[in-house]
Amino acid sequence: MARIDDVDQIDVAAVNSRQHRSLYKARESIHPMRVAGVFRRLKWWIMGVLLGIYYITPWLRWDRGEGMPDQAVLVDLEHRRFFFFFIEIWPQEFYYVAGLLIMAGIGLFLVTSVLGRAWCGYACPQTVWVDLYVHVERWLEGDRNARFRLDKAPWNAAKIRKRVTKYLIWLLIAVATGGAWVFYFADAPTLLVQLVTLDASMIAYVTVAVLTATTFVFGGFMREQVCTYMCPWPRIQAAMMDENSLTVTYQDWRGEPRGRHRKSADASLLGDCIDCNQCVAVCPMGIDIRDGQQLECINCALCIDACNTVMARTGGKLDLISYTTLKSYEANADGRPTLPLKKTIFRTTTLVYVVRRSSLRFGVLLCVLSRFRLSAPLPLHRLHVEIRRGRTSQFVQLSDGRIRHVFTVKILSVAGTERRVLLQLGDLPGGLMNVVGQDEWPSRTKEFVLPADKVLQLRIFVSAPVEELSPGANSFRFSVTDLSGIEQAHYGAIFKAPEE
Repeated sequence: MARIDDVDQIDVAAVNSRQHRSLYKARESIHPMRVAGVFRRLKWWIMGVLLGIYYITPWLRWDRGEGMPDQAVLVDLEHRRFFFFFIEIWPQEFYYVAGLLIMAGIGLFLVTSVLGRAWCGYACPQTVWVDLYVHVERWLEGDRNARFRLDKAPWNAAKIRKRVTKYLIWLLIAVATGGAWVFYFADAPTLLVQLVTLDASMIAYVTVAVLTATTFVFGGFMREQVCTYMCPWPRIQAAMMDENSLTVTYQDWRGEPRGRHRKSADASLLGDCIDCNQCVAVCPMGIDIRDGQQLECINCALCIDACNTVMARTGGKLDLISYTTLKSYEANADGRPTLPLKKTIFRTTTLVYVVRRSSLRFGVLLCVLSRFRLSAPLPLHRLHVEIRRGRTSQFVQLSDGRIRHVFTVKILSVAGTERRVLLQLGDLPGGLMNVVGQDEWPSRTKEFVLPADKVLQLRIFVSAPVEELSPGANSFRFSVTDLSGIEQAHYGAIFKAPEE
């Protein structure tokens, strides 16, 4: 019979054992096998185009005239403006960008509703850079089996040489990725020279370092873990898909029961799947599509290429794995005819997305067209006025009986050259103004020279005779007129008078 002390020791050992037992499965290395086919070629083309756009765009030039940046796409943080070829957007016009982002989001919903996770499989930055990193890895270390053997091999000169070379190339790609991103926020040729000569700002180096580290770690080591555990899109996209959404599917009604022994006596009872596991070997997420729809599947369709290659080699029927809808899958399994593809795409859900996106696109297009002349790419709204009352809302009564308020006037000229403008008081009987620190004689109008693409801030005293004012709040306005006759801007304000 065990003593009490022995029982206590056994319980403590059991607790310690449970504490040291991991609750998570250790990550297994995934080395996708090389595959050829329609979808693999499509992925190569999409990757090349997207990487080309990302790396080349900051170096494109666009002539905007003297004194203006000539980079085609530029986020000018210093002057708080955004250039996209002939379009110039300032912070107060950010609703253009917001509209485009909403339109892009609805477009993504539309694509997901029709093609499932096509974004994840072909265009997501994580997918694109992982694909590029895997290609480098395969080029240096060999195909799937060779990479597994290298993982298990002891560390020797050959293994160290391959790993160091691979990591250096990965690091160069990561540095190019981070460097390309900062080029969107400054003149690319100038910033490149500054980065190389160590004359760039610390913010630029920190940004490049952070993006380099994330690209290197996410693309080289975390890979499928980013898609499975960090990205919210796999959870969100399920709400946008229905039984008519195309997705990569294993036709188990055709393939099961699977088996490799095709010349045995029971071969007639087997399905089309020969259980070669090629679909698993090429999967960048390391899943088996034959287990059904899974959260990890990014719909890259490489398993389709692998399966069709095997089927063509063995004389089997193609498309055992294919893009299909749940409704078509069930119809095929029951021997019923399937819906035409056009009815699968043009259904109520997708039409709603199309209508919403088209309406939003039309609205954004109207905004853009209203902002530009048809004869020249000059913005119509190039003057912006903002008025702020002084810190105190109380009026001051002068010795001559006039009531005075102080206002801060900000005038922004969205133009590449200096302009002369006229500031006027309107709808304020007997009202006069004078600029603090610039003149002594009050008047109803003032002329100023606006600097190019900058804000002119003025502190202005506005006064009016009390007998001309209504008790309490009096509405009036400031008007700014471009003396060249191009534009006029107005801003309403309140002038307070004594209550009777």
